[in-house]
Amino acid sequence: MKTDVKIGTRGSKLAIIQAEMVKKLLLEKDSMLKVDIIIIKTKGDKILDSPLSKIGDKGLFTKELETALLTNRIDLAVHSLKDLPTELPEGISLGGVLKREDVRDAFISKDGKLLSEMPRGSVIGTSSLRRRSQLLRLGKGFQIIDIRGNVDTRLSKLESGYCDGTILACSGMIRSGLEYKITEKLSPNIMMPAISQGIIGIEINENNSSIKELLLKINDFETALMAKAERAFLNTLEGGCQTPVGCYSVIDGNNFRFRALVSDLDGQKVITADNTGPLEDAVEIALRTASEILARGGNSIMADIRNELGENYEA
Repeated sequence: MKTDVKIGTRGSKLAIIQAEMVKKLLLEKDSMLKVDIIIIKTKGDKILDSPLSKIGDKGLFTKELETALLTNRIDLAVHSLKDLPTELPEGISLGGVLKREDVRDAFISKDGKLLSEMPRGSVIGTSSLRRRSQLLRLGKGFQIIDIRGNVDTRLSKLESGYCDGTILACSGMIRSGLEYKITEKLSPNIMMPAISQGIIGIEINENNSSIKELLLKINDFETALMAKAERAFLNTLEGGCQTPVGCYSVIDGNNFRFRALVSDLDGQKVITADNTGPLEDAVEIALRTASEILARGGNSIMADIRNELGENYEA
């Protein structure tokens, strides 16, 4: 007997590719499944003329999909996990994650120059406060302008001369078949990645026990542990997915290393921390890192950001 599974996703090319990846894995585990993909437009997809930090709505790319889950219109919702708030609505949980793709940020320049080769005053397009603050931290006088839209739209804007360079996630470029367009994969020492960058997360209705069981078959254990640690870190900082906070998790055998960064909006005040320990203590290591950052001035930085963004701050 065939089981119907409805996958909800945003309508961008990358979002659909990620939903197709989940569908493929599910069918590999059970060829008798009937899997359909349902496209749902979110608020973040509809508002393209304002910086993300100015919209200030929780669940900018997730709320409509979560409503569809709670009303059983879909059985699971596929997201880039970095877009998913750390606190989920009642009745919703994270049902699984796929194996993590390249966690780094990708720099793409119009003329093939590396980030270090870009002239002083170059115009760099990014809608991320995290990327903006780290670019300003380099002290090269970059002009940072907002750039919104899907991967193809941003690359088109770059090619048309809107900016001299832009930064996107390596994972999105790779999944979209555009890795060849990457000028440089940025070291986390230069550009600390976003929380859960490179991870595809799957939300479910907590009451759907059959879907819970199904997703256990495709859940990647190591990626799930990194996601849990990174999201616990962000939640402790009370930071949203648009704040200048980044981290980098590495699993090496039974060891877990967690590096993190918190910056003010202009990249002038930056606090970093680095901790290592046993893999089974991954979440505790991330929480310890958060406590260190807060104690060393992170509290003040986060308070200043909340004040500066005002009602647009997303915690």
